[in-house]
Amino acid sequence: MLKIRDLKAFYDQNQALNGLDIDVNDGQICCIIGSNGAGKSTLLKSISGMVKRTGSIMWDDIELISFNARKIARAGLAQAPEGRMVFPGLTVYQNLEMGTVSWHGFFSRKPFKDEIEQVFELFPRLQERRNQGAWSLSGGEQQMLAIGRALMARPKLLLLDEPSMGLAPLIVEEIYERIVNINKTGVPILLVEQNARLALKISHYAYVIEQGNIRFHGNSADLRYDPRIVSAYLGTLGKH
Repeated sequence: MLKIRDLKAFYDQNQALNGLDIDVNDGQICCIIGSNGAGKSTLLKSISGMVKRTGSIMWDDIELISFNARKIARAGLAQAPEGRMVFPGLTVYQNLEMGTVSWHGFFSRKPFKDEIEQVFELFPRLQERRNQGAWSLSGGEQQMLAIGRALMARPKLLLLDEPSMGLAPLIVEEIYERIVNINKTGVPILLVEQNARLALKISHYAYVIEQGNIRFHGNSADLRYDPRIVSAYLGTLGKH
């Protein structure tokens, strides 16, 4: 279980998060929704140790607030970042191999065949393109690769930052089917998503961030039909 208390985050002297309290329970998909600039991605960067932060981030009774990004990854928190951020000069296979560094190291001979096979089973297109340069993949394939690379880290918690960004609707649907499948294997997921309708549809619990503060939170099924959420984030389609 991830338990965040009074989390504040800073870019230089500018405060971006104003004391957030968030829980992600075992086996759960928890989503964070909100408008651009609300603090969604900053939250994930704070959890991953990529920005200055204060407060408490407890993961299975381990306090992470003083950990750097490397130690957090070794603790089992893996992130697929906003914008994919794959290594364009490496092949698909090499990108996936990079995801093992947190537990495998750079020169270890420990096998990771099982992890690779699981990713290829989840994303068959990556197996078909395993020897292609990541630069040559479509946006959807790069998103699959970013998620696959995070899975190679053997995550105990998977952090996903805007996985639908810039993708065609059919590809988004495919990506989200895979996210649900990952969660069904027992991996809890913290999902940041601007597509509030889709995030609320697949998640169990949701938080709405506005200007670095939690505005609403509750069961996703309830928030999906909350008039305040529909009006601000879903529009008329929120009722479908």
